[in-house]
Amino acid sequence: MHKICFTIAVFLAATGSSSQAMAQSADIGHELFMDYCAACHGESGKGDGDMAGIMTIPAPNLTLLAKNNDGQFPMLKVIHLIDGRTGMRAHGGPMPVFGRVFMSEEPSAANPYGTILESRGRVMSVAYYLETIQQ
Repeated sequence: MHKICFTIAVFLAATGSSSQAMAQSADIGHELFMDYCAACHGESGKGDGDMAGIMTIPAPNLTLLAKNNDGQFPMLKVIHLIDGRTGMRAHGGPMPVFGRVFMSEEPSAANPYGTILESRGRVMSVAYYLETIQQ
């Protein structure tokens, strides 16, 4: 069931449907980005965060993701990077895996997929936000 929900959400993102929901997700994504990502990637997403000076591998400029991908925002790749499905390295080791960080601490027997969907929704919200800051 959770694969179906995730597939539908990715489809909606790719087709541009549900723009109001995506706008709300981008707003939530901005808040999450500021809380979890800005220290390394900078408030503007350009890789100039407070931690940039001590990182062994520089944080990338996230405003250039579409430009560096033939003008198309690589939504699925970004989602996979954020949730930890890739081996992207930073700080001399893997980038923090936010898929687990974004999970609810209190899964419910009545809602066994809630924690997974909550995590994926937060990851997608950050990805939607990143899409809005492309140059």
